[in-house]
Amino acid sequence: MSRALIIGASGGIGTALMAEARSRFGTVTGLSRTRDGLDITSEASVAATLARLTGDYDLIFVATGALQIGGAQPEKALKQITETALRDQFAVNAVGPALLLKHASRLLPRDRRAAFAVLSARVGSIGDNRLGGWYGYRAAKAAVNQIVHSAAIELARTHSQAVVAALHPGTVATPFTRDFVSPDKATPPADAARNLLDVLDGLTPAQSGGFFDYAGKDIPW
Repeated sequence: MSRALIIGASGGIGTALMAEARSRFGTVTGLSRTRDGLDITSEASVAATLARLTGDYDLIFVATGALQIGGAQPEKALKQITETALRDQFAVNAVGPALLLKHASRLLPRDRRAAFAVLSARVGSIGDNRLGGWYGYRAAKAAVNQIVHSAAIELARTHSQAVVAALHPGTVATPFTRDFVSPDKATPPADAARNLLDVLDGLTPAQSGGFFDYAGKDIPW
């Protein structure tokens, strides 16, 4: 029986991923801060929470992330950068997924195809950055892309059929984006979840370590 694990299951995209995964997998497990006390910025919390899980998962999807943390707005200029906001961005958007990769990768099967996906964002692309600004969020997402790419190289040595990918969901109509775009101009969460899982289904182990958008197109680093 196929199994999926959604981490960040109570968020806007995470909730939609849970629903979509239930239509594709035999068993779906969700983990979140609100329901399970999972603090992805604490290795002790990550280790303890994931230690309770056993068996193999055909999909592990890290749907965590934050744009505005502690009331800090995305920076529009260098003068708006603060040490606290930068640290918070890296803790949630880079350190957290790294810790989850460290402790959850043991749950991937070695004898068949499996996928480990991490939500990233197009603004984390250095090559695609033409507007500047959003220093902390951009830098943290660029960092998590590097972490995903390195993890894919390592896991390929022991999990030859695994696909590890950073995925950009597009602008999704969730509380995460409502201060920046009207809901009618954003993708409904259910559509975003379906797109993301369709992309994962189409990726091969040869594409592991890549950075892809919701249509399966490569995004420049």
